[in-house]
Amino acid sequence: MSTENEGTAVPPAPSAPPVPVDAPAAPAPQGQPPQGQAPQGHAPQGPGPYGQDAQGQSAHGQGASDDAAHHGVSSSAPDPSWPPPPPPASPSYGDGGSGSGGWGSSYQQPAPKSGRGRGGLVAAILVAALAAGGLGGGLGYTLAKNNDENTGSTTVSASTSGGDVKRDPGTVAGTAAKALPSTVTIEAESNSGEGGTGTGFVFDKQGHIVTNNHVVAGAVDGGKLTATFPSGKKYDAEVVGHAQGYDVAVIKLKNAPGDLKPLTLGDSDKVAVGDATIAIGAPFGLSDTVTTGIISAKNRPVASSDGTGSQASYMSALQTDASINPGNSGGPLLDAQGNVIGINSAIQSTGNGGFGTGQSGSIGLGFAIPINQAEYVAQELIKTGKPVYAKIGASVSLDDSSDGAQITDQGAAPVEPGGPAAKAGLKPGDVITKLDDRVIDSGPTLIGEIWTHKPGDKVTITYERGGKERTVDLTLGSRVGDN
Repeated sequence: MSTENEGTAVPPAPSAPPVPVDAPAAPAPQGQPPQGQAPQGHAPQGPGPYGQDAQGQSAHGQGASDDAAHHGVSSSAPDPSWPPPPPPASPSYGDGGSGSGGWGSSYQQPAPKSGRGRGGLVAAILVAALAAGGLGGGLGYTLAKNNDENTGSTTVSASTSGGDVKRDPGTVAGTAAKALPSTVTIEAESNSGEGGTGTGFVFDKQGHIVTNNHVVAGAVDGGKLTATFPSGKKYDAEVVGHAQGYDVAVIKLKNAPGDLKPLTLGDSDKVAVGDATIAIGAPFGLSDTVTTGIISAKNRPVASSDGTGSQASYMSALQTDASINPGNSGGPLLDAQGNVIGINSAIQSTGNGGFGTGQSGSIGLGFAIPINQAEYVAQELIKTGKPVYAKIGASVSLDDSSDGAQITDQGAAPVEPGGPAAKAGLKPGDVITKLDDRVIDSGPTLIGEIWTHKPGDKVTITYERGGKERTVDLTLGSRVGDN
């Protein structure tokens, strides 16, 4: 990344001309240029942009003659005595006595007057000023010295520097400081060399890391995985199991360190709209990035894909306005106390994003898998390496709809014989409108809600048949694996 400061150069400020003093005219010496023309080599030039003069030369390191031309003083060293000695017959202002002054006219020193002249008065005033200045300087030095001895400084300093301040656990800084050491940046590379970056977090002390399926999907079949902690320590890793439908995966660190600190898991069912959120991830490869927001909505039906053209993932998501971008995927969504309440998984965007990648960026619509669901999935993956899905045993239409999820009449067995739906009396053409108290407006919404449950859970289905609304209780079945 680069930043550019653009702007126009500041024009040079003109120097103030000398105050004219009445003086008798004096004839110009031989070789003096006509009045109104500066001598060659001494034309006054204002400074150009960035400390350069109008010729592009540096304003520093020039000879005495150039300084004289810039500042309007003689290039010869001044006589330390006072008053100054009588000037030559025809001195010039600012050119070292070599011709006409830099302002286009010569300046003649006035003739000394008789008696106690002006020079004597000026000298007396100068001596008095020097004496007063010396007295004031001495007194000031003494007071400052005494003050330093008594207090050490006249300035007010903070008791501690910014790096030494202890942040309270409830602050964003305190929460981030505690959570960051337990997050990792994941780099996944396929056999063909293609790869991407995502995020994960420490799930247990055995070295298991939870992330999104789409983060590690490319490295599942013999690819390469690494996980890097904020400390800079990098570990090789392997995929333990992945669930495409849930978009959850578990990887394990090889030679995991013994001081791993798992993040505390919260209760996503108890999250309320308006609760504070903190997201940690590696957006566009910027590792260990912390953003904040709130819970914008709950139970948001979201269908997403890993971009490989395979089956979509479905979730009843937590919506947050914390900034989430590509690379945040798999990272933890925390509550204000630092408990994991979700896994950042998807975003809604209006167009292609920045940094020249063509990827979409955050517009404040981010979606996270509720941790209650993700925890169950992760535990199953660690146990068996395969995901287990709850099911009703019926195929539903995936077309966009606002009326509900219609059981299709296509395929050899749209309602699985002996499955939960068949046992409950559901038939092709029935339109499911509620699962418990959740409104179902489409097939993907129904799938996402079913997958928030475990196999064996009892649910109440509300459906319509022939224009009449009915309800039925059923026990969810199970399906092992993504296929």
